[in-house]
Amino acid sequence: MIRQDFNRIEAKRRHVVDHRKKQFATPTYSDTQYPHRLNFYSTPPTGDIKLEEFEQWAIDRLRVLAELEACSFRNKTPAETAAHMKPLLDKYLPLEANTSASSHLAAQRKKDHYSHFILRLAFSSTKELRQRFARVETMLFRLRFTADDERAAFVSGLDLDWEPVTDEEKQEFAEELTATITVPGSKKQQTIEEASFCKVDWMRVPDLVEGRKVFLRHGMAFVPFKEQQSLVVTEFTAQLERALELTARALPRLDEDDRLTPILNHLSKNFVTPDAGYSGNGAAIEGAEITARNIDNLSQHFPMCMTHLHRTLRRDAHLKHYGRLQYSLFLKGIGLSLDECLTFWRQGFSKITDDTFNKEYRYNIRHVYGDVGGDSNRRSGGYSPYSCQKILTEHAPGPGEAHGCPYRHFNMENLAALLQATGVSDRAVLQGVKEDKEKQKFHLACNRVFEYVHRNEIKRAKDEGVMSANQLETIVHPNEYFKRSYLLKNLNGSSGASSGSGSGSYPPAAPVVGAATTPSQEEEDAAAAGDAGTDADVGGGDVKMEEGS
Repeated sequence: MIRQDFNRIEAKRRHVVDHRKKQFATPTYSDTQYPHRLNFYSTPPTGDIKLEEFEQWAIDRLRVLAELEACSFRNKTPAETAAHMKPLLDKYLPLEANTSASSHLAAQRKKDHYSHFILRLAFSSTKELRQRFARVETMLFRLRFTADDERAAFVSGLDLDWEPVTDEEKQEFAEELTATITVPGSKKQQTIEEASFCKVDWMRVPDLVEGRKVFLRHGMAFVPFKEQQSLVVTEFTAQLERALELTARALPRLDEDDRLTPILNHLSKNFVTPDAGYSGNGAAIEGAEITARNIDNLSQHFPMCMTHLHRTLRRDAHLKHYGRLQYSLFLKGIGLSLDECLTFWRQGFSKITDDTFNKEYRYNIRHVYGDVGGDSNRRSGGYSPYSCQKILTEHAPGPGEAHGCPYRHFNMENLAALLQATGVSDRAVLQGVKEDKEKQKFHLACNRVFEYVHRNEIKRAKDEGVMSANQLETIVHPNEYFKRSYLLKNLNGSSGASSGSGSGSYPPAAPVVGAATTPSQEEEDAAAAGDAGTDADVGGGDVKMEEGS
């Protein structure tokens, strides 16, 4: 005889809780309490927010992260970054301290908490997005942690596996521990009794070990309180990376609301790179003659990546697909119209017939400008000019291809030959470029060359106050390189590069959040639109790309 359990819920029957029991039950979803300004984002939010808040909070946080990444890419110091980010944080993500007694504390911390998890959903789909999101969130946490006067209370509330250093150990290693807390040049030094230390595995603080800022014994690092920032930030990054992995696994199984999916997709596609600070809309510089016949003259203002593409086109009368795409978008960004661009490419491909050009290349150029293709492509005006980050990280060039970044994809011998061919022969500059390339600071190498080529114009602009410091900061976009070069070379209003004048004001660059990006599907459509079988490898040439890059 089978014993029946009448309390067991049948599999085919839906479990419905009695409403009288439900009335006094603890609610499953509730607002989170925020005792501290800082947050490790360990617990997902469970409260309700409006759809408008869902989107706007995510966009506000995205603006902050994009600008913060831009500061890093422009090689700003921590102090410069903090000063630059303060007004943006106060505007989009304010977080006041407990001592402020503000009535907006809960609302500010709720927005910070929810916006983080919204972007975590948006940027968990690919490995590249997860890595990038973790990197910028860590930068934001470090910035806040450094400026927070209440961080000691926050750290004490974290459940971290730190082993405190006992008084006996302090006395035993007093000399070594005193060296870690001594501040050179300071009259008031902290004593060993006043200082607090913790012990962690040395592999958790490699940056402190490298800087000789901790005492090591039996594989344990004795970390003073003043250096615990590195430990906290490392733990934050580790927890966030694990959480992003879990989110990525769960993302395909989530039963998403149809209203949220488009918002999340839009956010992930518009997480603009720091070098997307070029906010041009394709309009030509005032007074500049941007025509097909004048491109050769204007090429003296091109960055090295576009100079190499232009020289290769003139030498071989041909460029492969990604080279054409990268160069066409750059020309579109400097203000070359669609008709002029078609004329330029037709004249450049001088070894083929009109019929071959119209069949195999004309449609691709029109697609780039948004003249043909799907409704979304035409409404958005086609693709956006490639940023430095996109050129550096996507579609590495192979044999016979000329696109990419010379500072990254060339070996030093070929890079030096290209620089010397364009008039850069100073030994100090070439040595600096070599060091930047070895350190993988390719944007600094490009800016080093720019400052050398325009050294006289930059000095004059600073002396006369024509351009501010912000307008002369690190260049992070090929089109910004061209624009700044043209205006610097034409400060006196006379153009040495074209028949027009280079007068006009110079607007400061600012990161653009929500700018149109190049849809990958449209790239594939353009690549398949008659490009196959037409790209024969071209041998020879002055400068060749490194194979296997």
